[in-house]
Amino acid sequence: MKRRVVFDICRVLLVLLGVSSAQAELHLSGIFSDHMVLQRDRPVRFWGAASAESTVLIEFADQEQSTQADAEGRWSLTLTPLQANVIGQECLVRANDEVIRLQDVLVGDIWHASGQSNMAMTMAAVARRLDVATQDMAKAKEWPLRYRRIREGPATTAKSEIPRGNGWQVASPESAAKFSAVAFYFARRLHDDLGVPIGIIDTSRGGTPIEPFIPREAFVEHPTLIRELELGDADDLPGLWKLPGGVRARDANWLPGRLFHSRLAPIVRFAVRGTIWYQAESNCGKGEDPRDYQHKMRALIKGWRSAFDEPEMPFYFVQLPGSGAGPNWPYMREQQRLSTDLPHTGMAVTIDLLDNDIHPPNKMDVGDRLARWALADTFGKEVSKSGPWFERATVEGETLTLHFSHAETGLMVATKEGLEPPKESPDAELAHFEIATASGTWYPAQAAIRENTVVVSSSELSQPVAVRYGYAIDPQHCYLYNRAGLPASPFCSDPALLTCNPGLPTD
Repeated sequence: MKRRVVFDICRVLLVLLGVSSAQAELHLSGIFSDHMVLQRDRPVRFWGAASAESTVLIEFADQEQSTQADAEGRWSLTLTPLQANVIGQECLVRANDEVIRLQDVLVGDIWHASGQSNMAMTMAAVARRLDVATQDMAKAKEWPLRYRRIREGPATTAKSEIPRGNGWQVASPESAAKFSAVAFYFARRLHDDLGVPIGIIDTSRGGTPIEPFIPREAFVEHPTLIRELELGDADDLPGLWKLPGGVRARDANWLPGRLFHSRLAPIVRFAVRGTIWYQAESNCGKGEDPRDYQHKMRALIKGWRSAFDEPEMPFYFVQLPGSGAGPNWPYMREQQRLSTDLPHTGMAVTIDLLDNDIHPPNKMDVGDRLARWALADTFGKEVSKSGPWFERATVEGETLTLHFSHAETGLMVATKEGLEPPKESPDAELAHFEIATASGTWYPAQAAIRENTVVVSSSELSQPVAVRYGYAIDPQHCYLYNRAGLPASPFCSDPALLTCNPGLPTD
């Protein structure tokens, strides 16, 4: 009885001091809700607030863990690794006589999905152009998929909390319409192969460059990154635009770290399996400078791994297609390819997915190709993950012989129509190859497959020093595949010979 009286007095004092009594009540961080997925096979942390120094108890999946809130009411506790479970369970959180009941909690794999509008593009948007998406939404309940959308605006400092909002959504014909289409098809393929529930946390934002998603602490290791952070902290949008290798910042959503602060910093303690990323359009559009993007990608990957305390967090991303491309997209694709040198990264190539829209609707192949990387690298499945990957070029007289990894079963010329798998087409031309002089003058070249290599030559050049493939704004019919049906990435054997025209302001 005495304890209840003291507790009531504390509530009154908090009100008199102008502090919300909710601060003293039991609650969970906003990432937790009914229908959520928890990450299997690793410790899972819960956190929130309660009455100061009260005992907080969590019961879930035959576990019972407790901790004591600190003097300010903050608490955190960790469950030991959980096994996957497709059957929804109840999670109980208790403190004093307060109880929170989370219903229908699954255990499986959770992936971050982030980037800009092609990641944000919903199933409903895809269904307006491709009927198969409508059919897939109608069957969405067949897969134990859960989705959590985070839309917070930019913040100058890291936030500690996100609003609960609508919480985690169960995949259904109605809810799936609002899911990221890339994430939906990625998650569906993972579940089909792994048999575990898949949760997606979507933090993407349309029309946004990479800088706001990079944590502040990661703007190091390259002069452009260091200077971008200085200019961003000064809210100097024109300065960022004029900076070689910088970004044409239009508002606060474009400034370094601002979206990481609001959308990701509050949930870095939430255990996840890995990340998928689809972004780059807003770093290579009209008047935008793609130079140094490879360094920004490395900063993004390293920054997230450090923030989430996951040094080997898998990070799989999408190379830009030809759809809706601008003059500097070829240069950007090469920057993306060069950024794959970090371990546990992979790039889904999409240059063969032809369309005339900057938001191509074929997110089925994109999601599947990202899932292949996860299945092969993260889960060790025997799945082909990459098309022919350029390794080196050797000079043999007037020709260059190109060597590839992921070509062990052979190369082929193939054509792809819509959503159909590529079809071997021996009579199709192996186009979009060029060779260069030492001065960087490029000439069209002829190319032919010879076993697991490609031999390239040109009647206009007798001493080639470099070769590139698919280096065009929208290269139609890039027909080089391996026999797993995956396309070769555009590449350049000597990236120093490439140029771009960012159109930086001079005044």
